[in-house]
Amino acid sequence: MALARTSSIRRYYDFNGWFFVGPALGLISLFLIYPILWSLWMSFHSGRGAMVKFVGLGNIQRLLNDAVFIQALTNTITFFVVQVPIMILLALMLASILNSPKLIGRDLFRTAIFLPCVTSLIAYSALFKGMFTDDGIVNSTLEALHIIASPIPWRTDPFWAKVLIIIAITWRWTGYNMIFYLAAMQNIDKSIYEAARIDGINAWGRFFHITIPMLKPVILFTSVISTIGTLQLFDEVMNITEGGPSNATLTLSLYIYNLTFKFMPNLGYAATVSYVIVILVALLAFLQFYAARERDQ
Repeated sequence: MALARTSSIRRYYDFNGWFFVGPALGLISLFLIYPILWSLWMSFHSGRGAMVKFVGLGNIQRLLNDAVFIQALTNTITFFVVQVPIMILLALMLASILNSPKLIGRDLFRTAIFLPCVTSLIAYSALFKGMFTDDGIVNSTLEALHIIASPIPWRTDPFWAKVLIIIAITWRWTGYNMIFYLAAMQNIDKSIYEAARIDGINAWGRFFHITIPMLKPVILFTSVISTIGTLQLFDEVMNITEGGPSNATLTLSLYIYNLTFKFMPNLGYAATVSYVIVILVALLAFLQFYAARERDQ
């Protein structure tokens, strides 16, 4: 009798649990799972509007022969390979400096470095476009300091346009990563540093042999989210260079936007390109986790 009552109570609470999580699961299925499955199905189709037909792996074959896609993929990987390591290292150095209790005004510096990541995207993009024009403040300052003899074509030269995007992303997101490192550094036991200092280990040695190993999980986390953000890069290239000049800064996300809304919309092909980003993110995240696991062994 007692067993039957216990079983009935368990069923009652199980039912109530599902009753409470049911609406959330329904919304997740409707707005997350269904669009993912639909986009996967659409990636096997091609066409415009109602004139859509099943092409199987035809979109993948089209990818391999699409010069614009290859350019966008190359640009995206270039931004990832160059920008993410620079940002991570810069965030680590800034966090280490701002973690020092001897630094005067460190709270002000922390706030100032973190502020870019909460500024309006449109405002900061317009600011960068104005600063990096031929007669903008950046070129004027460099010429006044006799660092350059003529203005740098930041937005009209393929190389310098890439540099401009990397500078913009680094300026916006370095402070965001720095906060994670700073919080982690403040949780490291100070007695470890004291023992190392007594043993005669200098500041660089303490940083590389104590701080970096202790921050390994946080570095892995920020590396993964930075990888995801860079591979999905859209806002900066859309607002600052619009993918130019001559597709020199075109990224996969901007190419998907163009395929969907600008150049003869083809939702099936755009879905196929979007899954390239999914595969890249999954592959690079796996490699980063694998590398971190190998270092632990």
